[in-house]
Amino acid sequence: MSGFMKKVFTLSLCLMIFTALISGCSKDKNVISEVGGTDENTPITFTYWSADTTAGQLDDGYKSPVSQKIKELTGVTLEKEFAIGDPREKLSFMAASGEYPDFIYALEYSNIIVDAGGFLKLDDLIEEYGPNIKKLYGDDLTRLKYSEKDPSIYFLGLPTVNQVKYEPETGFQLQYAVLKELGYPKMETLQDYEDAIKTYMEKYPTIDGKPTVGLSLLADDWRIKISVTNPAVFATGGPDDGEWYYDKNASKAQIHLTRSDEKEYFRWLNHMNDVGLLDPESFFQKYDQYQAKIAEGRVLALADAKWEYVDAEQALVAAGKAERGYGMFPLVLNDSYTYADFRPVGYTGGYGVGISTSCKDPVAAIKFLDWMCSDEAQVLARWGIEGIHYDIVDGKRKFNDETFKSWSQDVDFATRTGIGIYSWPWPGYGQGAVDANGDYYSPVYKQSIIDTYTEPEKETLEAYGAETWKDIYPQEEEFEESPYGVLWQINIPSDTDATVIMQKYDEITAKRIPAAVLAEPKDFDKLWDEYQEELRAIGIEQLEEEFNKLIQGKINLWNKK
Repeated sequence: MSGFMKKVFTLSLCLMIFTALISGCSKDKNVISEVGGTDENTPITFTYWSADTTAGQLDDGYKSPVSQKIKELTGVTLEKEFAIGDPREKLSFMAASGEYPDFIYALEYSNIIVDAGGFLKLDDLIEEYGPNIKKLYGDDLTRLKYSEKDPSIYFLGLPTVNQVKYEPETGFQLQYAVLKELGYPKMETLQDYEDAIKTYMEKYPTIDGKPTVGLSLLADDWRIKISVTNPAVFATGGPDDGEWYYDKNASKAQIHLTRSDEKEYFRWLNHMNDVGLLDPESFFQKYDQYQAKIAEGRVLALADAKWEYVDAEQALVAAGKAERGYGMFPLVLNDSYTYADFRPVGYTGGYGVGISTSCKDPVAAIKFLDWMCSDEAQVLARWGIEGIHYDIVDGKRKFNDETFKSWSQDVDFATRTGIGIYSWPWPGYGQGAVDANGDYYSPVYKQSIIDTYTEPEKETLEAYGAETWKDIYPQEEEFEESPYGVLWQINIPSDTDATVIMQKYDEITAKRIPAAVLAEPKDFDKLWDEYQEELRAIGIEQLEEEFNKLIQGKINLWNKK
């Protein structure tokens, strides 16, 4: 690890901080009552650790124009480190040692650090040093509180404040070339999807001299949840609540893979495998192999999140194979279900970047986070530098032609420019949010999305009578707003049986689901029943009982006046 804060303090400053820490921590080591802070623009280095393994692939090493501008405006240098492998291992090591980087983004594993006392409580620091934080979150600041039992703020929530959702996040993908060849057929159910894949594969058994692949899934480590298990709940009417399905009529959640509805989704996958329409490498390929295969243009269908395959799709465009990109559809098992990608959730709070108890200058740290919430920082992080990346045209920000082309097409855009690197997971406004002048904080809005579409994509949307992919999906007004945000952002305390059960559930699921899908159809029911029995044996009902208490606690917390 790169170490902790590297700024050299004078003896007197060290003594001041030590004295303040002793005073502030005499009652609660997570509360800082008085520290010195630093003058504006005084050079200071903070260490930052992220549990997001994918973010490390896009990082700029603090060398991009945006990073250097941040350093110029704030004096802050960030020494960044990203998780390799399972982030829980590193977080558990931190918790055991009591030594932490200054800033931590722990994803859904924040409970490990909170329970170890490794995060500072930010409430008082925000009150004294956080005017921009308070302005950005507004009434949603209360949604940053950790839990009903511990209503403290430990980290600043994700950048979706005032967000307008312009694009679907989930769906089933099918190549534009397939859709065009088949005359843009009805695409509403999994049967429609299967028929299209089968018809095209029979007509074109090879593409560019290589075997055509039907539906390819990705089960590499945690990605099994994105491409294999999540689609089961989506296709049976559930929104993206992680491992959970919330029955609003019963006001109760259950592990979604215990639903009988989802058994039928996996029976369909088992059938797809049996008839040769499922990629036989689905449960064995690594992420890089999956992307490389997609980039060859011979994978007809996916069941994935856009961010998982976007790089491969951009490679197709660069290779002149835009027609091998993917349309996204809200497919369901049958017409009794409604695809719920656009269920309103409000501001979800959830997890985000926090300051650790190892940070030597919490005031300087909170001042930096406060600056990150300012309009100046929000625009810099999302648009880059005026005159270099964007210009003001008719009073509105607009990427110049070179930047726009690179932004919409180049895989290394974020690494080269720094644009987008400090949008997520740092605090901020969401897509579609506007400033006091009515200008977008983010370059991602309806028209800019349309402007990025390739010709095959535009042609496909026109054929389906749509302007954007959102138009094809059930709209927000068809759903009630979630009373709890999203369930995947609720932290289970790390010192409970529920955490152990959840880990066992993940391990069992990673073995049992592939086995059931790849089995002979006659063995599917037996294997599924064994899977459910094994879940009951580890205490899945106890896990659900404990989690439902946490849900109710969150609802209570959000509704406190």
